[in-house]
Amino acid sequence: MADRPDEVPSSAPPGGGAPRVWRERHVIDLFKGLTGPFVLLVMAATHTFDRADAWAYLGVHGSYGVLWVLKSRVFGDRNWERPLRPVRAVLLTVGLAGYWAAPVALCLQPEAAPPWLVGLCVGLYGMGVFLHFAADMQKHMHLAHRRGVLLTEGLWARTRNPNYLGELLIYVSFTAMSRHWLPAVLFASVIALEWVPNMLRKDRSLARYSNFEVWRRRSGLLFPRLRWSDLRRTES
Repeated sequence: MADRPDEVPSSAPPGGGAPRVWRERHVIDLFKGLTGPFVLLVMAATHTFDRADAWAYLGVHGSYGVLWVLKSRVFGDRNWERPLRPVRAVLLTVGLAGYWAAPVALCLQPEAAPPWLVGLCVGLYGMGVFLHFAADMQKHMHLAHRRGVLLTEGLWARTRNPNYLGELLIYVSFTAMSRHWLPAVLFASVIALEWVPNMLRKDRSLARYSNFEVWRRRSGLLFPRLRWSDLRRTES
């Protein structure tokens, strides 16, 4: 099940020797990969190397950036293979830079986050990483082996966007750990301006499948529409 039905056109000229084409994933991977070093710079600038919450934040957000880059190389999303246009480059840069507001806000807080909040955020991060990466891997393998068949099983059975749900948990954990309104507002803007339009656009595209309506009625757009039977393990 592809997020978009269109294929990315080849940029190779007829005579061979393909020139390097900057794609959207290059900007995204750059920001994700630089998150760890950026957080370290913020910690150095704010003299917060002695704070456990800052180190915990570095661990979760920094590791997420590394995992994202690895995912991009191994089973990346084709949506980010679009050639990079100037306007889109600006929008991506502004949006991705906004995610860095959370570590700045955290390190500028006069007091460290309480241990219970740090523990809760680390737990949310772990659940989010599982959902996000497992769902993307399931979609990747489905496209490789069952192209043309709507993916409606596994993590995709009760929510049509389990990967977005995982990412939501990840960034809620970052925002909550910062304990500041600005990262929350910036993240809510990304959800409203980027995520929701993408999810609705994907629904319209997948409506061409004959079994889409049945799947739509039994699943949620983002949050899973669970039944009691879904919580019980079934034997094959």
